[in-house]
Amino acid sequence: MQVTMDPTGNLVVPESIREEAGILPGVPPEIQVRDGHIEIEPSPRDVRLVRKGRLTVAVPAVPSPPLTAEIVERVLDDLRRGE
Repeated sequence: MQVTMDPTGNLVVPESIREEAGILPGVPPEIQVRDGHIEIEPSPRDVRLVRKGRLTVAVPAVPSPPLTAEIVERVLDDLRRGE
């Protein structure tokens, strides 16, 4: 997909791509250049570890919307493919 750059160098990433990548409004993404390509990723979320019964779970420091079944399936598919 092609996007345009304004005169000040700003790019607008289409909503569909931001959603697929898990980049949320108000959360600054990580950006880097690797092998001549620009990579934009969601920032890691700050979490705290909480004991729930016999388990220890990671709880986001800032509340976020729950994961959807679609997001979980996509992550599982990526992990199975080794991405």
